[in-house]
Amino acid sequence: MQPEKLMIVAGEESGDQHAARLVRDLRKARPGVELWGIGGTAMRREGVRILVDSRVMAVLGLWEVLARIGFFRRVFKRMKDELRLHRPDALLLVDYPGFNLRLAREAHAMKIPVFYYISPQVWAWNRGRIPKMARIIDLLMVIFPFETAVFEGTGLRTVFVGHPLVESVKRTLLSAPAPLPWPGGEDACRVAILPGSRRMEIRRILPAQIAAALELRRRRPDAVFLVAASNDETAALIRHQLDALPAGDRAAFGVAVGTMRAVCRTARAAMVCSGTATVETALLGCPMIVVYRAAWLTYWIGRMLVRVKWLGMVNLIAGRTLCPEFIQHDARPDAMADALAPLLDDGPARTEQLNGLRAVAASLEGDPACGPGETVAAELARRAPPQ
Repeated sequence: MQPEKLMIVAGEESGDQHAARLVRDLRKARPGVELWGIGGTAMRREGVRILVDSRVMAVLGLWEVLARIGFFRRVFKRMKDELRLHRPDALLLVDYPGFNLRLAREAHAMKIPVFYYISPQVWAWNRGRIPKMARIIDLLMVIFPFETAVFEGTGLRTVFVGHPLVESVKRTLLSAPAPLPWPGGEDACRVAILPGSRRMEIRRILPAQIAAALELRRRRPDAVFLVAASNDETAALIRHQLDALPAGDRAAFGVAVGTMRAVCRTARAAMVCSGTATVETALLGCPMIVVYRAAWLTYWIGRMLVRVKWLGMVNLIAGRTLCPEFIQHDARPDAMADALAPLLDDGPARTEQLNGLRAVAASLEGDPACGPGETVAAELARRAPPQ
């Protein structure tokens, strides 16, 4: 009996982390499985042979993609050659739709089964992709409960497996939070700042968050702030912006590396970059406002294409404006401070949002008998029996 061969493509840091959890559970069901592809530190730690590091694949916005088009073409050709020369028993794609849907088409043409984990957000824009996805994907594993209805009647087997962050956040909440460099004393009003993990997000979103923080501190001198950095590189970019502040203002800010969950757990509220971080913050039970800024061309193109009422995923799941959103030109310091201030004190605004966040967290639960990673592993094992 030969071990299975599974090629995995996770082109961003979040996808690398989700894929690593899946791999951990997959190995329990298929100990001899051979795994290789595109990923990062988390997948490498789980024994996946990494051909291209996901850190060099992460870009934000149209201009950033166009500037590196030659690089992406070379990587795509390499992955296509891997499929043709080494013929995995299945191709597992994790999010990253611009690249992965094209690769899915190539694998389908080679009659290699395609499993897609974390669906492209076709419900938000470009619903014309749905029939194409139904033709080239064998199994779609979605992480939001409303997504199964999107693919009803298409012939594409779609399974809600629960959100991959649910179980890991539960484990986090059972442990003591890590020590953190919060400014001020124990009586300070602590506010978390999550500016995103990409270089361009730090450059475009963090200035608006800092400005709002300074406005909030003008109203509430006891307010202090801790910026969550995903790694040392982004921490250096964050400190560069903070160090430009006057000494008195700079003293109100700290930077914590790799401890986003602990930061949110110990904060009264948070300013969060739109994206997966809003889901994680919701699961941690931290009230928030959602902030996003992009290059103006990227923003206007997105505004024409996106067909959803909210940008923040937590609001899409809730089906209402649970967490106030401040997008592009609306990300003004005074408006952001106005929305954040009521979340810091016990009162109706804070209570209402906390209740809403609990409802969001409950809706993201998968099969109660097992976590989403185990569910995905079972699907992969069933669809790709050993030779």
